[in-house]
Amino acid sequence: MKKKMLMMFLGMITLMIYPVSAFAAEGPAAPDLQIGLDTAFTFLAFILVFFMQSGFALLEAGSVRMKNAGHVAGKTVLTLAIASLCFWALGFGLGFGNGNSFFGTTGFLYGGDSAASAFESLAFSDVTLNTKFLFQMAFAAVSLAIVSGGMAERAKLSVYIIFGILFSVVIYPVVAHWVWGGGWLAELSMQDYAGSTVVHLTGATAAVVATILLKPRLGKFNKEGKPVIIPGHNQVFTVLGVIILWFGWFGFNPGSAMSPMGGFFGHVALTTNIAAAAGGLAALAASWLYFGKSDIPAMLNGVLAALVAITGACAFVEPWAAIIIGLIAGAFTFMTSQWLERAGLDDPIYAFSVHGIAGMWGALSTGLFAAPDLIEQGGLVGKAGLFYGGGFHQLGVQALGVVGTFVFVAVMSFIILYVMKMVMGIRVTEEEELMGLDISEHGTYGYPEQMKLISESESKTLKH
Repeated sequence: MKKKMLMMFLGMITLMIYPVSAFAAEGPAAPDLQIGLDTAFTFLAFILVFFMQSGFALLEAGSVRMKNAGHVAGKTVLTLAIASLCFWALGFGLGFGNGNSFFGTTGFLYGGDSAASAFESLAFSDVTLNTKFLFQMAFAAVSLAIVSGGMAERAKLSVYIIFGILFSVVIYPVVAHWVWGGGWLAELSMQDYAGSTVVHLTGATAAVVATILLKPRLGKFNKEGKPVIIPGHNQVFTVLGVIILWFGWFGFNPGSAMSPMGGFFGHVALTTNIAAAAGGLAALAASWLYFGKSDIPAMLNGVLAALVAITGACAFVEPWAAIIIGLIAGAFTFMTSQWLERAGLDDPIYAFSVHGIAGMWGALSTGLFAAPDLIEQGGLVGKAGLFYGGGFHQLGVQALGVVGTFVFVAVMSFIILYVMKMVMGIRVTEEEELMGLDISEHGTYGYPEQMKLISESESKTLKH
């Protein structure tokens, strides 16, 4: 048996080595090898970012009550499908196609590598256009996943579908074009390496607008208006979800280099990892001081907040600065989540604190910590940060990008969701919310056996 397994392993190695040997014999041009290597690197990054959706599914399903778990997990696949098709049809062209300072006007109904001339903003890399499309599509899907988290446990399924389509067409691509597609923020050299603003602030802003319009879940606030804790049904799921997201972030940030050559992606991976570690510890300490007990969900949100913050800054800052960015993101996210909840906001997964507040901080941080040596080494845009003698210029550009993105996304999201609220309603009925969205929207529970026992127990209690 062992001999057979060894032979299989050697056979796999032979298959992996053979193409390299063949290339060596034929003597291919160096540029061809470079394109192949860069494309393989970027495709691997796409796989990691795509796999982050499983992390969102576990995190969000574990953060809600058992009666809504199947619905919340299932909508992750739903929104992924919506983002994929909408980005293919219109989003990629609007975001990265040639156009004006506000949106692209070419490349719709994306047709493959032959359409490269319609996407001049992506010409900086020789990675095949199909792979670039997949990589950027995965980013759009992450942003939409953030939006849907803020709607959990009371939004109609139809809202996910309609708003998901419109978000993927008229909101996310526009912001992406501003910063990455040659738009007005790109012309100002805004620094956002992998999406603190484009992906996370955009998704979180739409989420907070939806959260406000949907209003709090039943029972979230008592008669005095004080928040009531509604614990998620499975903390193990949330832990696994965060670990998967942390893992996937190595596709998100280092993958944005779109090339392994020169090893610069290693610096990005380093700053990403240590920032996340610092954020988790900072949030755990903050919860310990606040509650008198160490809170696991707070630590998990601290990790995610730090990852969000370092996403835009990972290529621009030194390791010591990455730790500071992570520490501030973790602690500040915990404090703002508590403040917003006391102010009446019912955000089941703290989407705005984790992705919005931390996204803003991440965007501003490069205006403080961007190192000139790293900007030159990585061929990056913008100027040095305030603490490196760059003055307030880059900080001002970053602040303008944050304000512009927040205002645009908030206004567009409000218009879309308010019209939907007036025309069709965006929240399930009180009866449907009480029975759970698993049964009211889909006709079956994510945990059928357990929910049956709970229903029987409640019926016996009522009879007595």
